Amino acid sequence: MAVNWELRGCCDHDQRIFIAAVGVSTVVILLLWRTFLLTPFKLITVFLHETSHALACKLTCGDVEGMQVHANEGGVTQTRGGIYWIILPAGYLGSSFWGMVFILASTNLLTTRIAAGCFILALFIVLFVAENWFLRWLCLGFIVFIAVVWVIQEFTSFHVLKYVILFIGVMNSLFSVYGDSSRLSFSALQYTLDWSYCLEGSPF
Repeated sequence: MAVNWELRGCCDHDQRIFIAAVGVSTVVILLLWRTFLLTPFKLITVFLHETSHALACKLTCGDVEGMQVHANEGGVTQTRGGIYWIILPAGYLGSSFWGMVFILASTNLLTTRIAAGCFILALFIVLFVAENWFLRWLCLGFIVFIAVVWVIQEFTSFHVLKYVILFIGVMNSLFSVYGDSSRLSFSALQYTLDWSYCLEGSPF
């Protein structure tokens, strides 16, 4: 069967806008990655990264003893029990997963609202279980930010919320492949590589 490389009729107006928005977001993020302008979004990306570690711990019957996000764009999740070789890579795999979820959610107004609501709920929960005040202020700041953007979308014709959700999604997707090489010299990725090296020659 011949493959149709022409892709005739593949993209309508909304699809072209979506592709352009993803492209623009990618370029902006890569250009501004090392600047302070992206710091709030990078910190919330670190938050989702650490949340992925915590969820992997709970799903493998472990206990989460604490989670922190710091101003230097670092984070740590303290766990006890669970399956270590699943918990360790869950951070970057989770970043890819959350990126996919947010990007897909941004394609529809209803799913955009659902994603924003779930995100606010997650931030609200972490607000009370966070181990440091910086993470609490980060959660509170993004709760207010998302709420304000949501109100703007509901009372104007500009659907800004879906572009914010899309931007967060692209940010998480890029963080999973680019973030580890930028500023943090030793991270969960390095721990995973070290752990994998230790398992060489083992029955696993």
